[in-house]
Amino acid sequence: MFINELEKKTGLTRHTIRFYEKEGFLENSIRRGENNYRDYSEDAIVLLLNIKAGQAAGFTLAELKELREADEMNELTIQMKVVLIRQKMDAIDKRKAELDRVQTYLASILASKLASLHSEENGSAHGDNCTIPEVDRLSLPERSVHSNVSMRSTPLC
Repeated sequence: MFINELEKKTGLTRHTIRFYEKEGFLENSIRRGENNYRDYSEDAIVLLLNIKAGQAAGFTLAELKELREADEMNELTIQMKVVLIRQKMDAIDKRKAELDRVQTYLASILASKLASLHSEENGSAHGDNCTIPEVDRLSLPERSVHSNVSMRSTPLC
């Protein structure tokens, strides 16, 4: 099948498919026709969907490549697969805890802002000093996910 059909069957873009090909994931799933066009086998669909699922589960491409190679050489036992899955689940739990701490931090700031807004609307002199005792106890990441700005040095207050 040509790449446009592979795009439709996997939901991946042509660029992504070519990237995975360049990374060596599809080397056994491509034949070249007389016209030098790539002819992808049905195995390519399974491989690409597995990559997509693995990334959704939190595995990096390097990890997926390593796992695929170990599996192809029959070096990956069921016990090893179980350990790897448990390790990934533990990493996800840690990330969830980090996100919960960040959400708690943001909820505290939001509560402070809403209290200040309520005070302003009622004409009281409640100041917005942004003193939130819980923030000092949080283990916040030094950098936010979407920027290079430190969360600690960028006050939202």
